[in-house]
Amino acid sequence: MSREYLRQETIEPAKALGKHAGLGFGGAFLFSLGALAFVFGLYALLRMVLPQTDWYEVLARFLTFVGALIVAALVGWRISTVSKKLGVNIEYSGDAGLSVEFEDSFDA
Repeated sequence: MSREYLRQETIEPAKALGKHAGLGFGGAFLFSLGALAFVFGLYALLRMVLPQTDWYEVLARFLTFVGALIVAALVGWRISTVSKKLGVNIEYSGDAGLSVEFEDSFDA
């Protein structure tokens, strides 16, 4: 009985965690591909709209960079807002790295 209990309490949750982690990594990969396609599309659009000179090429690259920074800032802001609502504190410091803390009370 203890062997079955051990399997039920350790192996089964580990399998479920692996499945969820795999789906999370797959979603992150697809999201990054979408972001890359957005940046290339924005750059191509700006090159078509702006006149065909060297300085406008530089302007198109700069505006693409600014657009990508704005989208990244919005995504980071939303992640931090949602994580605070869920009771998760995510902090990054150069020395200690990334730290994640959860609130003790969860409403079921």
